Amino acid sequence: MDKTEENSTFKRLQNRYRLVIMNDDTYEEVVTFKLSRMSVYIGLCTIFVMMVGLTILLFILTPLKYYIPGEGASRQNKIELQTLKMRTDSLEQTIKYKDQYLNSIRKVLTGNTSVPRDTTNLKVPKAEISND
Repeated sequence: MDKTEENSTFKRLQNRYRLVIMNDDTYEEVVTFKLSRMSVYIGLCTIFVMMVGLTILLFILTPLKYYIPGEGASRQNKIELQTLKMRTDSLEQTIKYKDQYLNSIRKVLTGNTSVPRDTTNLKVPKAEISND
């Protein structure tokens, strides 16, 4: 950028404007503000930073932190939760195995079994083989 363009941009930010709030019925000036673009920008940024800071403080200093996943739980609670997760996983696995077992028993009792026969390793005695 040219130096003149930088100066004109900076000057535009520093130009003073007057904001007048008037009573609509009497045309009386209620409040007058002298502002620049820079002061409005700085004011809005300050308000934004303060709002973010207050929100963070609200979560840190109040019980709202317990609603954030993974925050606010004590070490003992985390250990108990991990133990419960492992127990639940093992119970689910046990139920799956028992369901497979019961389905196999049900198939055997109803006669719907098809036993695959492995004939690749079948050894037939030589005396029973005939050459017709």
